[in-house]
Amino acid sequence: MTRRDLLKTMGAGFPMAAFAQVATDPMAPKATHFPARAKHVIFLFLNGGPSQVDTFDPKPDLQRMHGKPMPTPNLKSERKTGNLLGSPFTFKKYGQSGIEVSEIFSEVGSVIDDFCVIRSMHTERPNHEPSLLLTNCGQRLPGHPSMGSWVTYGLGTENRNLPGFVVLCPGLPVLGPILWTSSYLPGVYQGAYIPNNEKEVDKLVPNLHNTRWKPEDQKRQLDLLGQLNRLQTQREGDDPQLEAGIQSMEIAYRMQTEAAEAFDISKEPEKVRETYGDGDFARGCLMAARLVERGVRMVQVYFGDDQPWDSHEDILDHRRLARLADKPIAALIRDLKQRGLLNETVVVVTGEFGRTPATEVSGLVKVQNGRDHNNHGYSSLVAGGGFRGGMVYGATDEFGFKAVENPVDVHDLHATILHQLGLDHTRLTYRYSGRDFRLTDVHGNLIKAIIS
Repeated sequence: MTRRDLLKTMGAGFPMAAFAQVATDPMAPKATHFPARAKHVIFLFLNGGPSQVDTFDPKPDLQRMHGKPMPTPNLKSERKTGNLLGSPFTFKKYGQSGIEVSEIFSEVGSVIDDFCVIRSMHTERPNHEPSLLLTNCGQRLPGHPSMGSWVTYGLGTENRNLPGFVVLCPGLPVLGPILWTSSYLPGVYQGAYIPNNEKEVDKLVPNLHNTRWKPEDQKRQLDLLGQLNRLQTQREGDDPQLEAGIQSMEIAYRMQTEAAEAFDISKEPEKVRETYGDGDFARGCLMAARLVERGVRMVQVYFGDDQPWDSHEDILDHRRLARLADKPIAALIRDLKQRGLLNETVVVVTGEFGRTPATEVSGLVKVQNGRDHNNHGYSSLVAGGGFRGGMVYGATDEFGFKAVENPVDVHDLHATILHQLGLDHTRLTYRYSGRDFRLTDVHGNLIKAIIS
């Protein structure tokens, strides 16, 4: 076995962490294309598809026509739908802006002046997998880097003792790791998955501490293996696959000094923890605040395992789900403000699509009080990082089915988030297989009206 083969075999083991960097540090902070308004992104993903007409897009005509057929033909959805289904939840105006928000998101309503509510989102497909891929990776087919990978590729990170891109999820959402893959970007930009259903740090980040070697012994190993690595690179040239493993393991090595403290939310005052509440999502939101405070570039928090917001049978389940999401989202906004971080952190709250204003009547549901997937129109919220708060942008039709005023494509939202980070989405490219790829593919327009 050659030394190269031996090193690759060792790549999955902790000793690979000892290799010193030969090339320029790929995670070092990088210059932006133009002055940035934001440094970090917290992406709160309500996976499964929350209903816009039950959360952030009130429709009086839908209430008035409850139980009646739509006066116009239904738009295509994934499954068969029937008559209109009015929301069982009431809406009221919040804040100085007077934006109407559902009763199930009253806590978010209390901070709605910090949010821009985009009511005219739309996407290409009415089923989870391509819509999840599009929202996370900018493409509806697998095999492309996630937004977090693009962000860290473009900006690097501010803390070399923690991953630049962290993914928090209790279990796995539909499709799992391909939603935070680095794909053809260098492997060091891959999202670091942390199961935030675990409460103990040693279970959140297992194998964090070396129980066999003291720091001074590890340092001697580092020095020796670093010399060997430099000699190999000088003799044989770069090996991207090996280099990616080296970089990832080096981050794992450096995490020994800071990760335990960063992920340990018990370090926060009890009063702060109480504002977030309990549960996986609450824990993830608090971790996200702590991570961006420590320089992590992007944190993605999935609401739960699989697709919890997929309320096909009974939309009343949204009340239960919102109880677990409402308080943590509002607490995160207030906490980022208190830490002086909201101005430099983009906070996104969205699902992969919305839900139909008509009830689902397919043979797959037992209780016909739910809604099918709807890709034609739904709502997303953005706050911080130079986004204008206390405003509504765009609109769906009178029943909340289709975006009809200022439609916003997922690529447009991606382009605008990158812009706030100081990145021109048309210039953030990576050459692969003879072509320059980018997060927004060949699409995307800056939404100037929602940024200051």
